[in-house]
Amino acid sequence: MRNHRITTFSDLLYPNGTLMQKGYSTKAVMRYNRKHIKAPPWRIKEWDFYQVSNDDYCLQLTIGHASYAGEVSAMLIDLNEKKTYAAKEIIALPFNRLHMPASAEHGDLAVRRKTIDMQFEVYRGGRRLRCRTRDPKTFPRMDVDIELSQPDLESMVIATPFDEDPRYFYYNHKINCMPASGTVAFGDRTIAFEPETAFGLLDWGRGVWPFSHEWVWGSGSAWIGGKRFGFNIGFGFGNTEAATENMLFYDGNAHKLNEVYVDLAAGGYMSPKKITSDDGRFEMDFEPIYDRYTETKMLFVDNRCHQIFGRFNGKAVLDDGTVIDVKDMSGFVEHAVHHW
Repeated sequence: MRNHRITTFSDLLYPNGTLMQKGYSTKAVMRYNRKHIKAPPWRIKEWDFYQVSNDDYCLQLTIGHASYAGEVSAMLIDLNEKKTYAAKEIIALPFNRLHMPASAEHGDLAVRRKTIDMQFEVYRGGRRLRCRTRDPKTFPRMDVDIELSQPDLESMVIATPFDEDPRYFYYNHKINCMPASGTVAFGDRTIAFEPETAFGLLDWGRGVWPFSHEWVWGSGSAWIGGKRFGFNIGFGFGNTEAATENMLFYDGNAHKLNEVYVDLAAGGYMSPKKITSDDGRFEMDFEPIYDRYTETKMLFVDNRCHQIFGRFNGKAVLDDGTVIDVKDMSGFVEHAVHHW
């Protein structure tokens, strides 16, 4: 049966740099060690991406690199006014100088640059995100202090190979449904995130990727019936014969899905979409609200991404057959084409 679940603790990579196990898990049972990678150093990619959102605002904090180019960025998206405010500093040739943690479940990360400071703290049961920008060319400046509660033990973890080279791999950990509290001081405004309406998301990625590829990724978290519900969907991240990264989360438990389909570009990115699954367990109408389109060009990097924010309506079916009715749930689906 497809979707092999990894339950045995092991290193992520064999001594020759290939994946020791392929598939998914709901906890980080494989140990990532950068020294075990046998691909050229400029092919290594590592990032920590946090998103905190409610129905009105979305905050995104990123520390990451593609070895020959790195980025520290803070982005605040006003979903009502359909405006994006960003502060970013590009780092040339960072390679391993950012000291990215070897696990999404422990290890702090801090970067201090000329125009932006950012710090991610991980502790038992939660996380703290702090950022301060001071670029005189960027107005308004941002001062961020957010705490995420992490009550769930289960999340989406996947180890995926690429067909282009047996030494290429993608080790990804995504955590949904983290109630968020804190503030973003933004110019003369202070935006508050409350755990009753705001959730945090972590996208933690490590790997060796081919230079060109594209993907579709979608995510959402909400309170439904007094319980935390969320989903992670996506495809295009390498060879997914062993497992997809499609998963539901409900009241702290993960529920595995197989294939999920959507064509974001068809009819234009802002046209309504239908998202379907091969087993009928994820059937959604998606109504776009805002297309946050970004381009990044530096050295060899040429990345483009449509992140479409909107509302989901439909149903999700848990492993035991329980149907979750989804109504006007906030979330996003993105289509990225990257050359990096």
